[in-house]
Amino acid sequence: MDASDIPDFDKLPKVADMPQGCAWGIFDKDGKKDLLGTLNLVTQSVVKAAYSEARDGVSISLNWPLNAIPFPLPGRIAPTHKQMTLQETGLSQGTGWDDEIHFNTQLSSQWDSLVHWQHQPSGLAYNGISVSKEALAAPNTAANTMPTLDHWHSAGGLVTRGVFIDFKEWTEKRAKSEGKTGEDATFHPLDGHRITVEEIEAVAKDQGVDFRPGDVLIIRTGLTEVLQAPRPEDFAKLQNGKISGMHGVLDSAKWLWNKHFAAVAGDSWGFEALMPLKEDGTPGSPNDLVLHPWLLSMFGMPIGELWDLKALSEHCKASGRYSFLFTSVPLHIPGLIGSPPNALAIF
Repeated sequence: MDASDIPDFDKLPKVADMPQGCAWGIFDKDGKKDLLGTLNLVTQSVVKAAYSEARDGVSISLNWPLNAIPFPLPGRIAPTHKQMTLQETGLSQGTGWDDEIHFNTQLSSQWDSLVHWQHQPSGLAYNGISVSKEALAAPNTAANTMPTLDHWHSAGGLVTRGVFIDFKEWTEKRAKSEGKTGEDATFHPLDGHRITVEEIEAVAKDQGVDFRPGDVLIIRTGLTEVLQAPRPEDFAKLQNGKISGMHGVLDSAKWLWNKHFAAVAGDSWGFEALMPLKEDGTPGSPNDLVLHPWLLSMFGMPIGELWDLKALSEHCKASGRYSFLFTSVPLHIPGLIGSPPNALAIF
């Protein structure tokens, strides 16, 4: 669907019993509930235009190792990787190997599908869909009525233009220009900075980046770089529960919708700053997330988290280019709630 046909946030048609800005039904076609959300904005013309970004012969992986976090996280198992000879499996007497991997899809680089976090008051996922274990256990994608990641394959995966907001680099460059040094000139992702729309636009202006419908917006805070090799002082900061990310307020959600991004991603936990703030401005809990319900449930806009953006930052800084051809294909299994992004930035 062409972005010019999509109403801005304040002009979206009213959905019964839901707040203004709920986009349920916008992408429905021929009486069938849409399951792709804002990926519908990646039209053939958007993809063709994105191909022009790939002209330097450079490809950069944005995927953090599955086992990158060196400490345990409650509720999310550490990955296990088992290697077996073909003789051990009983498949062959020849010389060769197989392996098996068991992992939680939220522990490292990931896409959140549109069922990962619901609109909490109603309990409904994107497009007013009620999620159940039975529905998620569909035997194949054709029978799957849940807005999960396996449906991306029918759309050919995600191939579009990526735009990079290197907030960490931009902030540190500004600090140094003001004469700051050492820790005073370092942006720490565990200080809980809430990145505003105005700051994102300022970074984009300084980097010479514009935003176009169907883009994937990617923001760097430096979190995965810290988590992969945390120092004692990093662990101390981690105990405070403050994670830098986009400011989780309604104005941020409105801006993301009105820019018509196909998806958003970053190297932070949750994309939005943690812990979230309540409407009265006091610190909240994970139940008070703002961008998660708006993006995933109301808009159908996927969220990428814990991506590895250091190499991308280095290349963008050296080349002066902050837009690129972006590709991503999640795992292909029915009812997929989260997945490694298998994401590439191609210049």
